[in-house]
Amino acid sequence: MTDSAPNKPHFGRFGSFGRGVTPQQAREIEALGYGAVWVGGSPPAELSWVEPVLEATTTLQVATGIVNIWTAPAKPVADSFHRIEAAYPGRFLLGIGVGHREAVSQYRNTQNALGALSEYLDRLDEYGVPANRRVVAALGPRVLGLSARRSAGAHPALTTPEHTARARELIGPSPFLAPLHQVVLTTDPEKARTVGRKALDIYFNLANYRNSWKRLGFTDDEVTQPGSDRLVDAMIAYGTPEEIAARLTEHLDAGADHVPVQVLTKDDNLVSALAELAGPLGVHQRT
Repeated sequence: MTDSAPNKPHFGRFGSFGRGVTPQQAREIEALGYGAVWVGGSPPAELSWVEPVLEATTTLQVATGIVNIWTAPAKPVADSFHRIEAAYPGRFLLGIGVGHREAVSQYRNTQNALGALSEYLDRLDEYGVPANRRVVAALGPRVLGLSARRSAGAHPALTTPEHTARARELIGPSPFLAPLHQVVLTTDPEKARTVGRKALDIYFNLANYRNSWKRLGFTDDEVTQPGSDRLVDAMIAYGTPEEIAARLTEHLDAGADHVPVQVLTKDDNLVSALAELAGPLGVHQRT
């Protein structure tokens, strides 16, 4: 694990990632000892769900994973950041990213997505969002480099500890690095792979993920639907809670500061699943 830098977000070792979180779930996740909740799914610029989560908790950090630059204009996103910051200073981290060429027409119609991302960061600068209070979804070397130069750091997804080590080497010791890893709480490999393949299904159609996996040494056949067992096993941690914790901790050993954990379970089972992992992960229950 890297040394803490003065302006680096302090999220603790592990957090929870999901498409949404209720205030009650957030309160229970905080009580288990997790440091943050990350919410994905390209939330709208208004970010109206953030304050209820922060109001229900006392120290939990909230982050977006990620706001999409094509669907959430910089000005209303900055306005939302300042509104949240005024009410809950220091507890919100703005994660942004370019999303996927296959999913957004604006992305398909540009020849320079990196330039568009840089321009969006320029607008956030103009509207007063501090660089150390935002992170960038980053997989490849160029976006990882941009994340280190223009934000607190990087939030990769669907990667391995090997990617984490490469990312840390590329961005240097100071930037924040928070790789997402998916989890299935089962010791049955076939069940885990079935659940994992369902979760990964959409990503086989997205070039940025396929290219990232190939940079990690996976072949064209392995990154084509339905994906090889080797790929699924690398992306999805499963086994006993202790075995899952050991896999997630490999990211910390490789240089991550914080690992958002996406438990592939029904929403109403999220907290109980995180409770099973809390002890092995070394997060400490709060009373």
